[in-house]
Amino acid sequence: MLQTLKNAWKIAELRSKILFTAFIVILYRFGSVIYVPFVNAGDLVKEFSKEASIFSYFNILSGDAFSKATLFALSISPYITASIVIQLLTIAIPALERLSKQGPDGRKKLTQITRYCTVVLALITSIGYYFFLKNYDMITKEGFFPAAVIIACYCAGASIIMWLAEKINEHGIGNGISIILFANIVASLPLTMIRAFTNANGTWGFLVPTITIILLLVLIVFVVHVTNAERRLPVQYAKRQVGRRMYGGQNTYIPMKLNMSGVMPIIFASSIAAIPTTIALIFPPKNPDGVWAKIVDFFSSQSPVYMVIYFVLIIAFSYFYLAISFNPVEIANNLKNNGGSVPGIRPGKPTVDYITKILGRITLIGAIFLGIVATLPLIAGMFSDKLAGLAFGGSSLLILVSVALETTKEIEAQMTMRHYKGFLE
Repeated sequence: MLQTLKNAWKIAELRSKILFTAFIVILYRFGSVIYVPFVNAGDLVKEFSKEASIFSYFNILSGDAFSKATLFALSISPYITASIVIQLLTIAIPALERLSKQGPDGRKKLTQITRYCTVVLALITSIGYYFFLKNYDMITKEGFFPAAVIIACYCAGASIIMWLAEKINEHGIGNGISIILFANIVASLPLTMIRAFTNANGTWGFLVPTITIILLLVLIVFVVHVTNAERRLPVQYAKRQVGRRMYGGQNTYIPMKLNMSGVMPIIFASSIAAIPTTIALIFPPKNPDGVWAKIVDFFSSQSPVYMVIYFVLIIAFSYFYLAISFNPVEIANNLKNNGGSVPGIRPGKPTVDYITKILGRITLIGAIFLGIVATLPLIAGMFSDKLAGLAFGGSSLLILVSVALETTKEIEAQMTMRHYKGFLE
């Protein structure tokens, strides 16, 4: 990766894109420390440092802005959610599906719809976050005007983040959402490690850092290996004559990534599994022994039930995301139309069934991999309070490695385009 960045820096156009991306990230980090009027979040940081919860995960994804209630506290979450919703609706609603197939103009309209959806979700999330701050007595002045100002600031902050991500896509190295998410996790790492080791003393003062560093290194190697793993489906093209030339006859393959869905199942699963805890933000349990309080504890991030639900949801969303992003019927038709076939498998429906079976197997392996990486730190935190601060380290680490590999491939692709001379030369 470092060699790729070094080579890209030698190309003037790519160097300007890298510098522009770094400039946007710096602007974003400045916005993450701008405080909102009528909010005093000094004590909120202490609440997050007490124990690991789903809010700690939100805080990691926001680069500590969530716990400080700054302008960018909502982070990139409304934009990610809006993009996912529009992507799902594109399959369910024929009008949106037609737009997706109309080329650049259709994609431009879908982008505009995604922006509107982001603003609506940001407004709803801002209202919920306002009540969250109010429940923790972080609002210095109550009333309609202070509430309107606070909600408007957080909604505007989420909209600005969306704009910054799109600017990275247009003038930077691409993957704007991933780059901002990467910057947030990197920014929150030092404080996360400090919180994890704050209570370590005596024997644990030596064991906790050592065990944590070893686990992180093993997880990094494991994540990189599985992320780059792929199942190569062999394809053979028949020879055919066009005019006086003979085409085809070569052997190739269809690469199928073991972790084809990336980190999206983890994002989906964490959002669904956190619904009871998120509702508790707005309606906190008043009676510690009440039914609502027991339900919130039952679905807390330190509960075994939460871990089981989280693991099952990751596997379910892995299959779901693959179903909406990969179409075996389309692959089989393209092979058939171009004279290609899988050795030993007849074209048409047998090819579709074979590809579906292969996808089902590798998706199961990839989903189990995601579940292990995401839940292993949670399990470690359940057995030891000293490791509770790293409860969501697996998910964060997976996002970091995936974004780094994805960005490296994007830069390599742009470098290849600029070094390829073409058949005219």
